Amino acid sequence: MPDTRLDVIGIGNAFVDVLSQSDDAFLADSGLDKGIMTLIDADQAERIYSRMGPGVEMSGGSAANTIAGVAAMGGKAGFIGKIAEDQLGKVFAHDIAALGVEFDTARDPSGTATARCLVLVTPDAQRTMSSYLGAAQNITADDVDPDFIAAAKVTYLEGYLWDPPGGKAAFRKAMDVCEQTDRRISLTLSDPFCVDRHREDFLDLVKNRVSLLFANEDEIVSLYQAKDFDDALQQVRGHCEVVALTRSEKGSVVLSGDEVHVIDAAKVDRVVDTTGAGDLYAGGFLYAFTQGRGLHDCGVAGGLAAAEVISHFGARPEADLRAMMADAFS
Repeated sequence: MPDTRLDVIGIGNAFVDVLSQSDDAFLADSGLDKGIMTLIDADQAERIYSRMGPGVEMSGGSAANTIAGVAAMGGKAGFIGKIAEDQLGKVFAHDIAALGVEFDTARDPSGTATARCLVLVTPDAQRTMSSYLGAAQNITADDVDPDFIAAAKVTYLEGYLWDPPGGKAAFRKAMDVCEQTDRRISLTLSDPFCVDRHREDFLDLVKNRVSLLFANEDEIVSLYQAKDFDDALQQVRGHCEVVALTRSEKGSVVLSGDEVHVIDAAKVDRVVDTTGAGDLYAGGFLYAFTQGRGLHDCGVAGGLAAAEVISHFGARPEADLRAMMADAFS
């Protein structure tokens, strides 16, 4: 079996978040419901983007945020996700490479634009989001290099990408390689509505293929159609090597066989924006896990990373996570 040179590879939607100040009149004129996330098509994306005020562009996407967290802590990481050869695609590629993440997925040749989430922030701090899935949904099994997957200890899969057929094929190929090379498969359930769409498939993956499962309280209850969190916790027992369940201000619960670790949420002075909290929890957990830390420490690392990202706008870390982890485990 070849040696691993990477800790974690993520496969997911490659998004660019565009944040701009706005007002209620612009939202109304654009036909957007305030405070809501809406899926939009290419024409709507271009129309809103062209009319937005000055914005801040930053790479995003759930699995990409997780991988950014792993890299920020000092882990060796890679990413597979589809972008176009356009302005926002170049922003994404630059940002993720600047973190030291290996990213060389072939650009989408179809002419579809890079996925983006247009985030309009009104003076009352509400965020109205318009998401265009674009090229991110055009990933295929051909984008998964078996040698690349085999080079990582863990491959982390973003549940959202189970929607397009190409994404599903890419996941299956990556899982096959992991099983053939004795690597671990990790899955995040992503969203309760995503779970509702794919419950049967996700249950099969959790029971038979996934080593490390990440879910929040709503997602795990939805997966098992449980009456409450405790019921879902009992049902998921033994289905994966490790299960990490986040519960917002209640912290997290980590299960493995007979082990159960209940971990308090890390302290944060002020919650500014909860976007990316679950993504960075997974990043902290996977970083600690691939460095050989115990499961309690993995949960603590996840909580620290999540607390950092909710203390500011945006889903990518701003503080020195490497120093935070060193202090936590010194």
